[in-house]
Amino acid sequence: MNVHTSPQVQGYSIDIEPLAGRVEVFRNGKKLASSERAKVMYETRLPPTIYFPKDDVLVDLSDATDLQTFCPFKGTATYRDMQIDGERLSNSVWAYENALPESEGIEGHIGFTQQGYTHVDLGENVLRSTSDGNISGPLIDWLLRGTWTLDTPQDFTRALADKMTEQGIAVSRLGVLVWSLHPLIAGKHYIWEKGEDEISTFAPTYEIHDHPAFTNSPLRHVSNGLGGVRQRLNDDHPENSFPIMEDLRAKGATDYVAMPLPFSDGRTNVLTLTSDHPDGFTTANLGLIFECAVVIARFYEVFMQRENAQSLLETYVGKRSGARVLGGDIRRGDGDEIDAAIMFCDLRGSTRLEERLGRDRYIVLLNEFFETISDIVHENGGEVLKFIGDAVLAVFPAGNDDMAARTNALNSANEIVQRVPEIECPDESLDCSIGLSFGRVTYGNIGSRERLDFTVIGHAANVAARLGDYGKTVGHRIVVSKDILTACGDCDPLGEVQLHNVSQPVACFAVRSA
Repeated sequence: MNVHTSPQVQGYSIDIEPLAGRVEVFRNGKKLASSERAKVMYETRLPPTIYFPKDDVLVDLSDATDLQTFCPFKGTATYRDMQIDGERLSNSVWAYENALPESEGIEGHIGFTQQGYTHVDLGENVLRSTSDGNISGPLIDWLLRGTWTLDTPQDFTRALADKMTEQGIAVSRLGVLVWSLHPLIAGKHYIWEKGEDEISTFAPTYEIHDHPAFTNSPLRHVSNGLGGVRQRLNDDHPENSFPIMEDLRAKGATDYVAMPLPFSDGRTNVLTLTSDHPDGFTTANLGLIFECAVVIARFYEVFMQRENAQSLLETYVGKRSGARVLGGDIRRGDGDEIDAAIMFCDLRGSTRLEERLGRDRYIVLLNEFFETISDIVHENGGEVLKFIGDAVLAVFPAGNDDMAARTNALNSANEIVQRVPEIECPDESLDCSIGLSFGRVTYGNIGSRERLDFTVIGHAANVAARLGDYGKTVGHRIVVSKDILTACGDCDPLGEVQLHNVSQPVACFAVRSA
């Protein structure tokens, strides 16, 4: 009979053991430290590390430098330079002056960086090999097999917190900060709190990087690649006591951890955990989460890539067009024939404005012009398809209501000509010219095999652009084709007009109110 035994599951651990006899460390023959009280730390996934009492270090050390790193198991490491025969080795030794309980055996001891020494004489000691084994169990099984049905980062955050709680991890608050690619939003911050039904979601702007609440927070330290943060909130650790710690302490928190969630593109995001258990987190609990962090990061990376794709498409091609592309309309020729009102809005006198204002001020003015038009178009159910130089092309799809599309386009045009002069421009008032037309257009992808543009093509689009140009020559701000006339209550006929690159004359009208 064959018996298959289950592999032994080991938790994350830290063991500190004294070394027997004298242990010495050298750099190119120069003795750096010699001690009969040296210790070795065995930590899961890491090579053994030798620590020496400060009194047994034989070379000159500087005062603590500005560098600090954070470990959720050991605490805050401070660094010092080492002076050897006139050579200064920057940040070549470290110490945990206020080690966490799991690592109090090395508190105040000195460790040497790999660049700081060349040889260690262990004397009679033989270091044991690390036995990492497998750190697994229900949490990892769930991450591998039970998460695929979760559709949103909020759902995943809630489920992750619930699963940690099920596994005996005393988490009272869980937060995840992930950076994004968005023109206005720096990232998303998801927060789960025990007893709350909803996940709190915050979308900070890029001003977060200058805000004191962020610059003086563990989130910034972890994001900058300085490692994890761990603070027992019932202890006094002034060297890493961030303002948020006092807020959490006031709510009954006893332990706080922030650890990196690395994305594959190199960005470092942040996972934070708070406990209200009297004893805080155990090393085994934190080690398990630490082991899972990379996998957890991949889930959030997938969620953010989806959001980034959507936000970038909406930013560059518009909300409706972006949805079409995400929905699979990605090949050249993909698209539909639709009835729509087309608007072409052009800033008047732009060449003269650029020459008079200078490039930088002109671009600021142009952005304000585009933003004004975009807001009005979107408020009236349209979509800005593209900015062409100093002009805007917008579409108002008709769907099942041709009259609504015409009316929305005309209402947008009237509001634009009222709002554009309100844009601040030195020494003059801005003006614009708008052409409107209605008809059947192709709404989809055109271009080369490698570079596509999602736009509208058709007679109505050509006519709208030419009517805008024609309006400039005859002094009318809004000129519409006959197809728009049913939505216009106060239009003056301009007759049959021969437009540039349009084969047949077009009956057009000037909007009197404009």
